[in-house]
Amino acid sequence: MPADLAVIGLGHHGLPLAQAATAAGIDTIGYDTDPHAVAELAAGRSPVDGSLTVPEIRRMLSGGFRPTANPAELGRVRTAVLCAPTPLGPDHALDLGAVTDAARALAARLRPHTTVLLESPVPPGTTEGLLRDLLEEGSGLRAGRDFHLAYSPGRLDPGSRTHGFAGTPKVIGGLTPACTEAAAAFYGRLTDKVVRARGPREAETVKLLETNFRHVNIALVNEMAVLCHELGVDLWDVIRCAETKPFGFQAFRPGPGVGGHGVPVDTVGAHRPLRLVELAGQVNERMPQYVVQRAATLLNEHGKSARGARVLLLGITYKPDLPDRQGSPADEIARRLMDLGAAVSYHDPHVPDWRVRELPVPRADSLYEAAAHADLTVLLQHHRTYDLQGLAVKAQLLLDTRGATPTGTAHRL
Repeated sequence: MPADLAVIGLGHHGLPLAQAATAAGIDTIGYDTDPHAVAELAAGRSPVDGSLTVPEIRRMLSGGFRPTANPAELGRVRTAVLCAPTPLGPDHALDLGAVTDAARALAARLRPHTTVLLESPVPPGTTEGLLRDLLEEGSGLRAGRDFHLAYSPGRLDPGSRTHGFAGTPKVIGGLTPACTEAAAAFYGRLTDKVVRARGPREAETVKLLETNFRHVNIALVNEMAVLCHELGVDLWDVIRCAETKPFGFQAFRPGPGVGGHGVPVDTVGAHRPLRLVELAGQVNERMPQYVVQRAATLLNEHGKSARGARVLLLGITYKPDLPDRQGSPADEIARRLMDLGAAVSYHDPHVPDWRVRELPVPRADSLYEAAAHADLTVLLQHHRTYDLQGLAVKAQLLLDTRGATPTGTAHRL
C-alpha cells in the first residue's frame, strides 16, 4: 500500500517525527530493522526509551501509522526521512553504520521523484558524499536530477511541554535549490517555520554547533560548581542573579554528568580537532567521579565511611520525567560507589529495573522510608513527582546534584 512518507529508524528521533506527520494527516509508515520493536509499536506499546507514551502510540495507529520491518515498503513512498542512530565510536567519531544500512535499504527500492531527507547527526559532507553515493549506486538514479536530496538537523527536546514539533523551526539544506524547495514543502506541513541553509554542509554543521554549544556551556558551569564549592560560594545563587542580565548570557546549570542522545563531536573526519569541545568533554566526563568524591566526603564528615554505607540514588534517567537512560551518569556513579564498598539502592518512578555490571540494583518501593534508612541520599535527577521538601526532612543526609532542593535543606553540588 503506497504511503506519503517513510520514517526510517523508529528511535527517540524518528518516532516523534512520525507522530507529527501522522497528526498532520500524512500517510506514514515507520521502518525499522528491529522486528521486536516494530511488533511492540504495532501492538500499541511504548518504546523502552519512553519517547512516546502508550496513548500517543495508539493515537498514531488509529491515525493510520503503520510500523514495518519489511524494506519492500520503502519502494512505495513519496518522501523518505532517515533517522538512524549515529553513536560515538571508539575513535570518538560518529558511527555511520546504521545510516549506511538505512541508505542501502532505501537505495535498492528508490523511485524517481522521491524526496530523501537525512536527519541523523552526521559529519559535514555526509549528505552530498556518503549518502549521495550510496543512493546513486544502489538505485542507478542521480541525486538532484532524478530524486531530491537534503539534510535537516533533528531538533527535538524529548519530553518538553513547551517546544513541540510545530513550534520548532526546521533548518534544511538541499543538494540543489529544487531539493531545498522539495524539503521545504514537506517540512512546511509539520512546522510553523522553515529556515533554508545555503546547502547540506551548512545544515549538517548547524547540528554540530548546537550540540557542542550545549556541552561546552555545561562544562563551564560544572567547572564553576567545583570552584564555587572550594570557595564556599553558592553557585545556584550566582546563576539566579546572572540570568537576570537581558543580553549576553544564557543560564546553564551543573549536574552529575551529561546524558542524552546529542553527543559532542570534538573531531570531524580528517579535519583538525575542536580543542574547546575536547576539553569540555573531559570536564563533563569527570563529574560522576566528583559526585562520588563529594558523597564520600560528606559521609566522612558525618562520622561514616563509604565502605558499608547505605547510599540511595534518586532519579537515574538522563532527563526528568522520562524513562530514557541514554548516557545517564547514574551507571558510573553507582559503579564507583560500589568500588568504595557502598551498598547502593535506587528509586526512580520511571525505571522499574536497573542493572549495573549485570547485577540487579535494589529498588526502593517507599521513597521516604528508603531515604530515612539510607546513610546518604543522592538526588541525580529531579523528577516532577519528587517532593523535595519532604525528602529533605526524611533523609539522614542529602546531596542534591541538581540544585532543586529548597535553599538550606540539603548539600548542593
